[in-house]
Amino acid sequence: MISFEGFTLLILFFILAPIIGAIALLFLFIFEKRIDLLENRNVKIELEKELQQALYNQLNQQIQPHFLFNTLNVILSLARLNRTRELVRALEVLSQFLKFKYKSTEPLISLQREIDYTEQYLEIQKLRFGSRLSIQLDCADDLLSACIPPFVLQTLVENAFKHGLERKMGEALLEIRISAEDEKVRLEVIDNGSSGMEDLSHEAPPTEEPQLEKSGHGLDNIRRRLHLCFGDHAQLSLSPIEEGGTQVLVVWPFVFCDPYESEVRG
Repeated sequence: MISFEGFTLLILFFILAPIIGAIALLFLFIFEKRIDLLENRNVKIELEKELQQALYNQLNQQIQPHFLFNTLNVILSLARLNRTRELVRALEVLSQFLKFKYKSTEPLISLQREIDYTEQYLEIQKLRFGSRLSIQLDCADDLLSACIPPFVLQTLVENAFKHGLERKMGEALLEIRISAEDEKVRLEVIDNGSSGMEDLSHEAPPTEEPQLEKSGHGLDNIRRRLHLCFGDHAQLSLSPIEEGGTQVLVVWPFVFCDPYESEVRG
């Protein structure tokens, strides 16, 4: 026969068991909801990353045909002038450039690699302009490892030729300055050609479409890619020079980028 104490414990067990079970189910329900919330949040983050990557790839593709067509025009001009030696060299440089260009799929590369790309383009232009083209490039060695979106410098240099130096009679001057300023990289591209590009630093009136520079999507593309990579910490401005020419300034945060990492992976 069960004792009084045993009977009391049995009653308490039957009373408390459903309550404990309900509490356990409640905690399990909350825990599952929390897991679902975290999983949904992770999915959302991944979707946003994929969307940004797709947008970046789309923007980056806008520049590539622009450069290719301009370079082919340079080569065509050399062919029409029967400058065979320069034509062969231009084709060799273009081949080398494309080899590097289409191996690069990173959203950021080292400034050293960006300069290497640009020098391939500049060599083609040197073949075309000859002795009347003067180029000065100043960059501190400790900045060569800074990260930069690919084809930023090359696009600015290309614009300087297409909308400035191409129209210049006499000596054509191009200056590239890369310096450090308050833990940021400061890139300046200066030419003495005509001021053929519009300053995008001013916002268009609300009723008008935002204006692009005469080179098409070049500077607007750079702005948008810089924003994708660095947010509001990067900026681009363009202004005419009083004595003639154009100055483009790009500033972005200094972030270390291994100059050889992507080549090793490739």
